[in-house]
Amino acid sequence: MRLDLLSAMNVERAARRACVLVTELEGGAQRLVLAQDVERDPLAEQLDAALRSGKSGAIEHEGRACFLTVQVPPVRIVVIGAVHITQALAPMARLAGFDLTIIDPRTAFATPERFPDVKLIAEWPQNALPAIAPDRYTAMAFFTHDPKIDDPGLEAALSAECFYVGALGSRKTHGKRVERLKEKGFADAQIARIRAPVGLDIGAVSPAEIAVSVLGEIILALRKKPLRADAPARAGAAT
Repeated sequence: MRLDLLSAMNVERAARRACVLVTELEGGAQRLVLAQDVERDPLAEQLDAALRSGKSGAIEHEGRACFLTVQVPPVRIVVIGAVHITQALAPMARLAGFDLTIIDPRTAFATPERFPDVKLIAEWPQNALPAIAPDRYTAMAFFTHDPKIDDPGLEAALSAECFYVGALGSRKTHGKRVERLKEKGFADAQIARIRAPVGLDIGAVSPAEIAVSVLGEIILALRKKPLRADAPARAGAAT
């Protein structure tokens, strides 16, 4: 590999940005495609699929064989709210290979006894999130039902363009949430990215079932192309 390309990939890795090294198998010519340039690339469809899967591999395009070396940041899940759903979600996320952090200023809920072997931050989201620095490879879920706790995190998640933003609550609760975010200056298109009610529509009832629906929705958002932006609300978990 060319030294300049290796250096550029290291820069992208340090900044938690995705990229793909394209190597022509006949001749060995190489070029680096940054995530923000994928849509304009001749291999856009294949590059997009590779970034979503996170897997490297060989492809063919117009009779030419190439190898795609995919570099994506580790996907993180940040949950606001140390509640029963989060207790079920934490071990599921670990099994699925995701790094999970829980933030909740309520020290009666955010305890190591309730969340063993989990990164737990007993602080307000607006104080904890700057160090985490949410980005496009971060999923954020909000479970507290308390605007004082959820809203600062929602504002951070939308501003950072997190690939998944899900919030617990009924449609009435979400309607009030939308109004508060509009008052903060967020556009309709930004707010429409919030999955509310949170979770896939699997008829989830218990905290564990809701956790399954949320993790499934996170994986869907990560691996599949986005759903239509004009239809964000579904009949998911409204607890």
